[in-house]
Amino acid sequence: MDTIATVTAVQRDRYELNIGTEILYGKLKPAVFYHNAEEVLFPTVGDRVSVMRNADGDSMILRVLQRKSVFIRQNATQGMPDQAVAANFDFVFITMSLNKDFHPSKLERYLTVSWQSGGTPVILLTKADLAEDREDIPARIEGLAPGVETYCVSSHTGEGFEKLEKYFAVGNTIVLLGSSGVGKSSFVNMVLGTERMQTGGIREADSQGRHTTTFKQMFDIPEKIVLPDGCVLRGGGRIIDTPGMRNLLMGEEAGGIGTTFEDIEKLAAQCKFSDCRHESEPGCAVKRALKDGTLEQRHWKMYLNLQREEAYSKERKQILMKKAGKRKRR
Repeated sequence: MDTIATVTAVQRDRYELNIGTEILYGKLKPAVFYHNAEEVLFPTVGDRVSVMRNADGDSMILRVLQRKSVFIRQNATQGMPDQAVAANFDFVFITMSLNKDFHPSKLERYLTVSWQSGGTPVILLTKADLAEDREDIPARIEGLAPGVETYCVSSHTGEGFEKLEKYFAVGNTIVLLGSSGVGKSSFVNMVLGTERMQTGGIREADSQGRHTTTFKQMFDIPEKIVLPDGCVLRGGGRIIDTPGMRNLLMGEEAGGIGTTFEDIEKLAAQCKFSDCRHESEPGCAVKRALKDGTLEQRHWKMYLNLQREEAYSKERKQILMKKAGKRKRR
């Protein structure tokens, strides 16, 4: 008889599964997961899966149940489907360090894939205790991500954590997204109240943190979170830590670009021609805004880059689907 479990950790081809208070391990059923490219079927942390128990070893994961949200990145292996990084979360904590990690283009990319995932992005600026000039960054973020909640925190002192209490509540699942060394593991340790995740120090050469997380993992947030100053927050939700991704690419799902670059799409709607390519057409509102400086060149180039990546992902998925169809007919 099949059993429903939650994937709580992924280490290569082995999965940690949670059924109530029981922990067991499972592997994939190859014929189902490895030869169907029509959708992302590889389970990931946060997934609810159907499992066939095995009393003598690893259980067999039969299928992935429907997801309410999923964070996707392109597979670095040519010919393979895109990879699911985390699933069934409510909030995406876009984690950037205040000491030399803040880059507008990186933030725009993270915002786009966050909106694309179905989760709600929240911007988390870490290592507030190490930042010397941080006053202007929240204002810059407001221009890039209007309406997105932004918080400055320190996992060393506990600064800013009291403002995050609403996200830690029972029923909420948070996934952390960010580059290597920005303090995601330190953040998880502070929330859990114990050193569950290995952390690295700061490299003196560039003030960047060292990469520590090597696989995806979900944790239960304790009912009470005690900060260094003795303040107690209510918890009870779940949090997912993910490895830092140096080359985060767009998946094939649509929707994120229009939300992150709403200003550009509003401009495009003002062009004289509805099919304007924003190149040499007369009456182009985008070209006019670029010329007078109201639209930043960097912002525009990032918009074009992500559009190209999204188009490539869609084309790539169609090719994989055709290949999968040929295999089935053999």
